[in-house]
Amino acid sequence: MTRQEALKLVEEKIQTKNLIKHCLAVEAVMRALAKYFNEDPEKWGLAGLLHDIDYEETKNAPEKHSLIGAAMLEKLGVEPEIIQAIKVHNEVHGLPRETRMDKALFCTDPITGLIVAATLVLPSKKIADLSVENVLNRFKEKGFAKGANREHIALCSEIGLSLEEFARISLEAMKAVAQELGLS
Repeated sequence: MTRQEALKLVEEKIQTKNLIKHCLAVEAVMRALAKYFNEDPEKWGLAGLLHDIDYEETKNAPEKHSLIGAAMLEKLGVEPEIIQAIKVHNEVHGLPRETRMDKALFCTDPITGLIVAATLVLPSKKIADLSVENVLNRFKEKGFAKGANREHIALCSEIGLSLEEFARISLEAMKAVAQELGLS
């Protein structure tokens, strides 16, 4: 599946604009992580872009989230490694995260939400004005962006990154697509 085909599928399956932006943010961070680790940015990017493909369909049945998407993507011939990463990003299933891509998607999903929330409380609401230090400070605030699971973000250590390195790579990646994310 090409990125263009994946984006078309996301736009068909997801109606919520903020959820599409979330998928684009996760894609950007996954691509940046792939480059950092000398992995395939196209493959990692697709995992990020497609990870919530079934979210609207399964929002009232979290135990089905990622399984329905995985089955759909399997029928479309998406690579098994991508499907596996998507499937295991939902911890409800209790599936082990085995590959670096699996682990990267798991911690990337919540950090994008933290970064967006940290941007939106800035007076400018522009991601260009957000610093790594600000992201790390917001990370420490338990009451801030409660949906951004800190324990999951901290699992960046499983891919060999400190929290600061992970925040830097994630923030830079999202800044590069700020316009698409509506944060410029």
